[in-house]
Amino acid sequence: MATKPQKILETFDNPSSGRDYQIHMEIPEFTCLCPKTGQPDFATLILDYIPDKKCVELKSLKLYIWSYRDEGAFHDAVTNKILDDLVAAMKPRYLRLVARFYVRGGIFTNVIADYRKKGWKPEPAITLREFDAQSNYR
Repeated sequence: MATKPQKILETFDNPSSGRDYQIHMEIPEFTCLCPKTGQPDFATLILDYIPDKKCVELKSLKLYIWSYRDEGAFHDAVTNKILDDLVAAMKPRYLRLVARFYVRGGIFTNVIADYRKKGWKPEPAITLREFDAQSNYR
């Protein structure tokens, strides 16, 4: 059992590869170092993806994210690198990574990176009406 950071993203077979469904993850403890000052940068990563044949294994994702703790990286570069590595490991239908970096010098930084598999198109959105306690639809 690995107990140290690593750059290996493990995957497993998608148990429902015949349909589009979304996997949502929030990773509130991402850290890396500012490449200019060496000071720590903190971010919450928000990962949403629609798997194709593979899904990312959570423990390997945790160790992968941890591997950035002592690396210097610009916000946009590290966000796109993580997205590229996830795409290479899983080859999903769609993936969006949002990196919400905490304030540094009075500036919050959000980086949003997307990947869409060539030829994949999402199903049309369905709007459902809400049902209230008095048996009425809104």
